[in-house]
Amino acid sequence: MSFKDLWVLLFIPIIIIWIYSVRRRQVSSGFYFSSTSLLSGLGTSARAFFSSKLIYLRCITLILMFLALARPQSPVKDTIRRTEGIDIVMAIDASTSMLAEDFNDGKERYNRLDAVKKVLPNFVDARINDRLGAVIFATRAYTLSPLTLNHEWFLKNIERIEAGKLGNQTAIGSAITSSLSRLKKSESKSKVIILLTDGRNNAGQISPMTATELAGALNVKIYTIGAGSFGSVPYPIKSAQGEIIGYENIKIDMDEGLLKEIASGTGGKYFRVTDIDSLKKVYREIDKLEKVQIQESAYEEYNELFGYFLVAAFILLLLEIILSNTILRRLP
Repeated sequence: MSFKDLWVLLFIPIIIIWIYSVRRRQVSSGFYFSSTSLLSGLGTSARAFFSSKLIYLRCITLILMFLALARPQSPVKDTIRRTEGIDIVMAIDASTSMLAEDFNDGKERYNRLDAVKKVLPNFVDARINDRLGAVIFATRAYTLSPLTLNHEWFLKNIERIEAGKLGNQTAIGSAITSSLSRLKKSESKSKVIILLTDGRNNAGQISPMTATELAGALNVKIYTIGAGSFGSVPYPIKSAQGEIIGYENIKIDMDEGLLKEIASGTGGKYFRVTDIDSLKKVYREIDKLEKVQIQESAYEEYNELFGYFLVAAFILLLLEIILSNTILRRLP
């Protein structure tokens, strides 16, 4: 919690000093008698005791009112807005070849698509001020998420990617073009596509190099990631019910030359990954390469909390009025 008008809190010590002085005057006031010996055995009643403490209710009430005037606030989570960041589209291969299980983290084996899902959250968490979008592709390309600052929603969309839903082929040109359509209206100074695939372009109406030239014209940088081990890799065999009943070793052809051309043609860089660790390192390296200076302070949305203090002050004031005029009423 923070206070918008912090200077108002300077009045609180004044209130405390004022209450202290009023309290001293109350203690020193009274009636004069020639002798109090007849009253020496009498104690102070509960009513008299609490009646003398009503002044503290007034003190707390006034303090709460000044706290309310200072405008207490609490920031709303996940409402930080960027002033200037990077617009990044993740183009992810979702063809059936991404089901090959040749990635591991030293403990468990993953297919290529699940490896991406496992690693991406760390990359996303580091891009607080950047808008992220996602395009998935196989025989055709599909926009999974437009550019957004809602990274939690973005990652939920990544989690629901399923290999094979868009066909079995690989349309790299279509993936780049669809990604560019997400970025064409962007006003960001830096626009990036991170394209991850394990295959060779064999589908789509647009050639990858034509799409690359278009990216260069739009000042969009493309980083390409070739995912997969060299040689034969274990590929799951599924039953009619979709259950894995075995594996066969297959060789998946990847066009590294094309991916290198795409990256170099836009000022990007090509990476080859063969396991979870190397995939993490690639995303970390891209994260370091794609940083911009934030020139203005980001802002946050706040919940205003002054109402709680005013309600509490009103309740205490009402309680004081009721008590001072009923059971704790004092005669002059």
